[in-house]
Amino acid sequence: MERAYISTSTASVRMFKNEFVEFCSKVHPAVPLVIYLPFVAVMLYVARWHNQLPILTIVGLFVLGMLLWTLFEYVVHRFVFHYEPKSRLGKRLHFIIHGVHHDYPNDARRLVMPPSVSIPVAVVMYFLFAALFGRFAPVLSAGFAFGYVCYDSIHYATHHFSAKLGVFAWLKRYHLHHHFKDDARGYGISSPLWDYVFGTARK
Repeated sequence: MERAYISTSTASVRMFKNEFVEFCSKVHPAVPLVIYLPFVAVMLYVARWHNQLPILTIVGLFVLGMLLWTLFEYVVHRFVFHYEPKSRLGKRLHFIIHGVHHDYPNDARRLVMPPSVSIPVAVVMYFLFAALFGRFAPVLSAGFAFGYVCYDSIHYATHHFSAKLGVFAWLKRYHLHHHFKDDARGYGISSPLWDYVFGTARK
């Protein structure tokens, strides 16, 4: 779908009648850092000092965890956030989950995932890693969580920070192309890797 470039204003829209729910739908961009960077530090501590993993193993698994995040990010963005439901309820849920971001892409308080969503996802992923990888789960979870922090930080920055050179400038152009030119491509935000793997890279 082609999208014309729209205003860069920080306009927003009310999504919920309930004041508390409306308040919870708006998140300061620093919140993921405050919640998840301590979690990353604790998981790395557990991996090194409790599970006695070698440093090189920790580094390798941490990078793997980040890579797993980029795949998770791609799959969720492409198949959940951009799923087009037919029912009225489905359309309403889609708007709440992601449609509002495309309609109001520079709403600074709706650029990062609310903790009410991210924390349950983090818990599920930790127990999944624990079931599959045993004592390697903490370091994989640390990498996965750090990947998420990078994703939310990069996503916020692409909409609110200026950049003309370097990798960040390229990522900014890549993501804004998804918003304003072709939202059926460019699903990767922290990394375009899986767009190239699955043929959805920006043309």
